[in-house]
Amino acid sequence: MTTTSVFPPNPKWEGEGTSRIPFWAYTREDLYKKELDKFFYNGHWCYVGLEAEIPHPGDFRRTVVGERSVIMVRDPDGGINVIENVCAHRGMRFCRERHGNAKDFLCPYHQWNYSLKGDLQGVPFRRGVKQDGKTHGGMPKDFKTEDHGLTKLKVATRGGVVFASFDHDIEPLEAFLGPTILSYFDRTFNGRKLKVLGYRRQRIPGNWKLMQENIKDPYHPGLLHTWFSTFGLWRADNKSELKMDAHFRHAAMISTRGQGGKNTEVVSGVDSFKETMTLNDMRLLDIVPEDWWAGPTAVMTTIFPSLIVQQQVNSVSTRHIQPNGHGSFDFVWTHFGFEDDTPDMEQRRLIQANLFGPAGFVSADDGEVIEWSQQGFEQKPSHRTVVEMGGHEVEDTDHMVTETLIRGMYKYWRQVMGE
Repeated sequence: MTTTSVFPPNPKWEGEGTSRIPFWAYTREDLYKKELDKFFYNGHWCYVGLEAEIPHPGDFRRTVVGERSVIMVRDPDGGINVIENVCAHRGMRFCRERHGNAKDFLCPYHQWNYSLKGDLQGVPFRRGVKQDGKTHGGMPKDFKTEDHGLTKLKVATRGGVVFASFDHDIEPLEAFLGPTILSYFDRTFNGRKLKVLGYRRQRIPGNWKLMQENIKDPYHPGLLHTWFSTFGLWRADNKSELKMDAHFRHAAMISTRGQGGKNTEVVSGVDSFKETMTLNDMRLLDIVPEDWWAGPTAVMTTIFPSLIVQQQVNSVSTRHIQPNGHGSFDFVWTHFGFEDDTPDMEQRRLIQANLFGPAGFVSADDGEVIEWSQQGFEQKPSHRTVVEMGGHEVEDTDHMVTETLIRGMYKYWRQVMGE
């Protein structure tokens, strides 16, 4: 959507709190560029993929950090590298395939050749061309291949998940996550070998932060999503907890499934609750408790800025936020299971994955409301949201009727952005 935004001169965030978020936080191009630098290119670990996606030497997947194209690749020694997809010669994005296997990387423009670790290996006509008894052209004598490799990102792996950062001075991944969120990360990625089950991709016409907000917002699921409110997978009366890291940037929404039902206060008058709705395929509710759950039937973990780790009953996935403009982002779902899953459990995970993705029984709603929200922001950029459910405070809670996690994220956002 293309709309010319009109702001008051030098717009300022009203007050010191974060319960009134200005619409211009989602519409200003200058802020978006600053966000890319502050959150995606410096000081933060960003998700790039799963080790299971590149099991063999030479396997690679092209992905992004922020808007910058990168390649996650396993080298001949078994190590995992993440390199920027920009040739050191003339800046071409040389890798066009989304995934594959390669013994090296070759830029098609001038055929500069790089190892799987990103080192420059060969330059055509580096020593020039002999003609008429003379050598013509070639690179200068002081040219050194070791000075012209691809940009290498710092890499961290944990539990089969791969993170990368352009910032080589970044703190260790475990410190970045913090002990609270690390415990929920390790709950899912507990050392069992992962198995990729499939992918979904969608482009959502909304600001990238709105998806972080959506998964930090327990207020909406039992109101917006018919599936959740009707079948009790996520309702306001479910036993729940909301937890954040010390910086309030990451969060976990933890819920234990209720029994659904009717004539209860929590669904009375809720438009999404459909008393007469039934399923044609009951396998969608064929839920089998797993030992690693340790109680909760759903944990949604947001790792700022780019990753959502989803466990909704037996369906598990990563969701990768890939911004491509202040009003648009790509959203990539990687559904996975575990190598020791039985065939029945693998099928169960695949069936329950139909709740999610671009056309999922639940997640299709989220894509629509994010688009409609962005339309409202662009229409009235001088206005602000009201994020006051549960008060003005930023704190962990043991209930879902609050927007504390969103307030927490913007407390961190304001601190880093200086707004």
